[in-house]
Amino acid sequence: MTETRRLLIDGKLVEGGRTFATLNPATGAVFGQAPDATPADAEAAVAAARRTFDAGGWATDRALRVRCLDQLHKALIEHKEELRELTIREVGATRMSTHSNQLEAAFEIVRYYADLLPGYPMTETLADVDFRGKTHRRWMEREPAGVVAAIVAYNYPTQLALAKLAPALAAGCTVVLKAAPDTPLITLALGELIAEHTDIPAGVVNVLTSSGADVGEVLTTHPDVDLITFTGSTATGRRIMAAASGTVKRVFLELGGKSAMVVLDDADVETAATFSTFSVCAHAGQGCAIATRMLVPRAQHDAIAERVAAMMSTITYGDPGAPETYMGPLISERQRDKVDGMVRRAAAAGARLVTGGRKADPGFFYAPTLLADVDPDSEVAQQEVFGPVLAVIPHDGDDDAVRIANNSIYGLSGVVMSRDEERAVAVARRIRSGTFSINGGNFAGPDAPFGGYKQSGIGREMGVAGLEEFLERKTIAAPR
Repeated sequence: MTETRRLLIDGKLVEGGRTFATLNPATGAVFGQAPDATPADAEAAVAAARRTFDAGGWATDRALRVRCLDQLHKALIEHKEELRELTIREVGATRMSTHSNQLEAAFEIVRYYADLLPGYPMTETLADVDFRGKTHRRWMEREPAGVVAAIVAYNYPTQLALAKLAPALAAGCTVVLKAAPDTPLITLALGELIAEHTDIPAGVVNVLTSSGADVGEVLTTHPDVDLITFTGSTATGRRIMAAASGTVKRVFLELGGKSAMVVLDDADVETAATFSTFSVCAHAGQGCAIATRMLVPRAQHDAIAERVAAMMSTITYGDPGAPETYMGPLISERQRDKVDGMVRRAAAAGARLVTGGRKADPGFFYAPTLLADVDPDSEVAQQEVFGPVLAVIPHDGDDDAVRIANNSIYGLSGVVMSRDEERAVAVARRIRSGTFSINGGNFAGPDAPFGGYKQSGIGREMGVAGLEEFLERKTIAAPR
């Protein structure tokens, strides 16, 4: 059956005039139709968000916002099986991944901000000052930033949408959420839950889907949008910054990564091989924080590459709906061709293809791939692949490993493997990256700020820092 969903504009679920197809990446077949919003739809959504924000009720009623976040969390849990099946079909996510960050763990972002909001200080007292013979009291108030344009990527669409929606709503902002063209239906499903199962007022959340760039252009240049939050490629992030500069909008960007796993000479090789293999194959490598560069001691390079290749041979990939499947497909034929092209160019440039490097049908599958003896300055070591491809690069000690790890325009995440935790932490602190794992430690959680250095982005999602991205600060003074 062909699945359809509706846009959410000014509190109304609307079908829109035109549609575009969405594919099941595991089969390559069309399974749904999404409304193809027009620039006029985007204008209407922004107008609704602006009007609702300026009316003041949502922005000032903290109790209402808490109640609505509670309702949204409840609705997500009650509809998790429907959302799970849609995620498997549209995103190509495996069933096992929907029990973690791909879906269910994302619900807890909403819970976190619903719990944080009641006690969060929107007012902060500053010290008194003496001025012209009088004592002046001073304080700082936190206010919502205004109308937010939230644009999400296709790889973890529910997690990314909720990581923007929940703190923006908690702050008192109104939102126009734009889905990725490859995964429109799961994002529209969130809009339907909001419209049908919460008391979120009309105009507070608007959800759009579009096959082209025209809707995004409206959102990123519109004078009534105060803040843009975007997750996606660094190239697109640069274009959004340029578009936003005309009206000097605040931009909050979570962009690409080319993270390094640094294996020190005292590391447990089995642990390093296991962690790197299962990380790079998670969601077919379609994760910005995955460590896709494995920096290993030169003397151990070949042995570690052989062990990783052996581990990759155990990865089950295929039907994402099967409980035992670990890795699903890439999102599209276009993305698979990009990955395959990068692997082929790497091999032609001198990297050694140890395993993988091939397409698998039906759908858009790509075999787990290991490239060894990779030049740290080469394309595959410098550019984001966004596929299940690991590049093994030799290093000559801790200082050399740090140098190679920092040889990147990106700085999103990283891993250090060593039996000496103190040594590993010392290395991690020298690498310019927003998050880090020591020996496979898991830093992720609704309370943990996430974001990058350098061209991996601006700002932080999650945690208190994530809420404050959507707040302005106003300093006020008055004589006593």
